[in-house]
Amino acid sequence: MIRPAVAADETNIRACAESAYTRYIEAIGRRPAPMDADFAAKISAGEVYVAEDDDGVFQGFIVFFPDDGHMFLENVAVMPSAAGKGVGKSLIGFCEAEARRQGLSAIELYTNEKMIENLSIYPRLGYVETDRRSENGFNRVFFEKKL
Repeated sequence: MIRPAVAADETNIRACAESAYTRYIEAIGRRPAPMDADFAAKISAGEVYVAEDDDGVFQGFIVFFPDDGHMFLENVAVMPSAAGKGVGKSLIGFCEAEARRQGLSAIELYTNEKMIENLSIYPRLGYVETDRRSENGFNRVFFEKKL
């Protein structure tokens, strides 16, 4: 089940971000941006959704919001215990469905160029690379999926 995040979810969301992104610190040379996000503010703004299994156990989260005619997918992460079970794909599908419901024309996102797995996952989900550039000291790869 995917539902809007509430303040009580912040601890699980932060733990999930830490577990999902810690492995990239060495490759990037610093903490990936999602590890230091202001999750409380994002939850309060209604930008965060969580995935739970049938028993209500936290599986992962996604952060997205409308931005200038498209949906911006800012962050998606899955607990290691839920990896490979389709949770991330379900969260991204949820984001895409919400964008369609809102009448938006595309999903846009970026990932760090050192997150090699993402560079192959997003194209398999229909996303097309649109740009590569450095922002805030991170080398980012930008993707878009037209809806």
